[in-house]
Amino acid sequence: MEGNTSPFKLILGSASAPRRQVLAEMGYEFITMSADIDEKAIRKEKPEDLVMALAEAKAEAIIPRLNIDESMEDAEPMLLITCDQVVVYEGMIREKPENKEEAREFIKDYSNGQAATISSVLVTNLKTGKKRGELDKVEIYFHEIPEDVMDKLIEEGTVLYVAGGLLIEHPLIQPYIKRVAGATDSVMGLPKALTQRLITEVL
Repeated sequence: MEGNTSPFKLILGSASAPRRQVLAEMGYEFITMSADIDEKAIRKEKPEDLVMALAEAKAEAIIPRLNIDESMEDAEPMLLITCDQVVVYEGMIREKPENKEEAREFIKDYSNGQAATISSVLVTNLKTGKKRGELDKVEIYFHEIPEDVMDKLIEEGTVLYVAGGLLIEHPLIQPYIKRVAGATDSVMGLPKALTQRLITEVL
């Protein structure tokens, strides 16, 4: 689908490069806005509850900055996509690593092991106020990850900015992925099929 022919405007409420990549692959043109919320201030015991609460908090932070006014009644719909993701390892929620040491610890744990990503996607129709949110879960199984690969990943630095230090699309880590039960785009933070369905449902 060509983005410029879509009958609505699209805002991705995320600064994440992988999410931008996934949405562009879906054929959409969009603008990005970052919510800039204190994610650590929102705590939930269940990962599913946490990612959904964060997606909602991001939408609540972005919407007031959009200056939506009465004139929107005649305008084309404007949709806002907000999302969040955590990695779950042995029942524990993992967010972005605090530092290089924690990133190494995380990756070491995945070696010969498994982890899961739990993602939320919330699509809000800013013209009608209608919103739909859902969760997606993917399980990732790893071969042994060599120490020198961990060194390179940490030195390169991208792992410090993603949930659980987990980047399965990274060329350095790809050879050590044994199996992915679910969609790679979901691990990148934006499950395509789910996002497309939610967009359709709020229009």
